[in-house]
Amino acid sequence: MKSMTFIRNKVLLVATMAALAAPAALAGDPPPQYAASCGACHAVGVAGAPATGNADAWAPRLEKGMDVLVASVRNGLNAMPPGGLCNSCSDEDYAALITYMATAQ
Repeated sequence: MKSMTFIRNKVLLVATMAALAAPAALAGDPPPQYAASCGACHAVGVAGAPATGNADAWAPRLEKGMDVLVASVRNGLNAMPPGGLCNSCSDEDYAALITYMATAQ
């Protein structure tokens, strides 16, 4: 378990560094929680995360339905920790964040 935590921490560190280095090329205003949570990985598609604004990458996930996607965020999936780094988010917040990220920019 310790090695999984170490790997997750390293993935998050690399993702954060990559997101900070990436140019801001997205249109529209992101939900307030995006920069502090989802953007760390989804801004550039780190560790298999579908990149924000890449509608093609999000399409097969959206086919599963919003309830399934929200449950994946709440419970964690692959390298994404439970809550997706937003422990104060409600299911409605998660849905808004998913919609923002899945929309072509």
